[in-house]
Amino acid sequence: MLTTATQLSGRTLFFYILCAAYALVSSLALVSSPLRPPSSSISLTNTHTLQSADSIVRALVFGLHKLVFLLRPKVLVLVLLDLPGLLFFSTYTLLVLFWAEIYHQARSLPTDKLKIVYISINGALYFIQICIWIYLWIDDNTVVIFIGKIFIAVVSFMAALGFLLYGGRLFIMLKHFPIESRGRRKKLHEVGSVTAICFTCFLIRCVMGFLSAFDSDASLDVFYHPLLDLIYYLVVEVLPSALVLYILRKLSPRRISAQYHPIQ
Repeated sequence: MLTTATQLSGRTLFFYILCAAYALVSSLALVSSPLRPPSSSISLTNTHTLQSADSIVRALVFGLHKLVFLLRPKVLVLVLLDLPGLLFFSTYTLLVLFWAEIYHQARSLPTDKLKIVYISINGALYFIQICIWIYLWIDDNTVVIFIGKIFIAVVSFMAALGFLLYGGRLFIMLKHFPIESRGRRKKLHEVGSVTAICFTCFLIRCVMGFLSAFDSDASLDVFYHPLLDLIYYLVVEVLPSALVLYILRKLSPRRISAQYHPIQ
């Protein structure tokens, strides 16, 4: 009895730590957004908004975990656990969109289809995930749960690939700007740091997603593996979010300076 009580107490503590951590990230996102220059990209402004929304949902889920895990049907619990992950994907792929727009503008490439691609990809992902939830509502099938875990892993891989592709391209492009370009060194640091952070966190999410699908001991079920989840969410969401918010807190507007000529 004492051991069980201790385990429950430790589990509750872990969940409340995550609740507090996400609440802090949400507050940072809300505070950071008004501090941005008025001419900042809408994509970056929306990134802060989505980041705050995602963190609020996570904070509520972990803060009210005793009620959340009692919800029936079970698919409702999965919705509350998986939806923030999709919001996290949408949040940071907005940053990829922002970088893609910069890169295409500097290369004199069309940018009008980038937002369409972003909306299409996100729309398709949410549609597929909703279909999985609906099927689980009708039939709580372990095979579909397995497919859902693989789906989340694939989504994370896509995000990691996006950061590697456009973060890497933008970093290389910035290195070719004239050495006297204002803020060049700072932008190199920002793009390089954010690319490394986001690529790493999404790659970890991808690997852990696949592991949890094939190995029950690596399951990310927050009820049965609270310590694993504490470490997991701190490493792949809380810490990366806080670092990115800090790095981008004074990011200059998207408009490229007149001295930056398109790279031929």
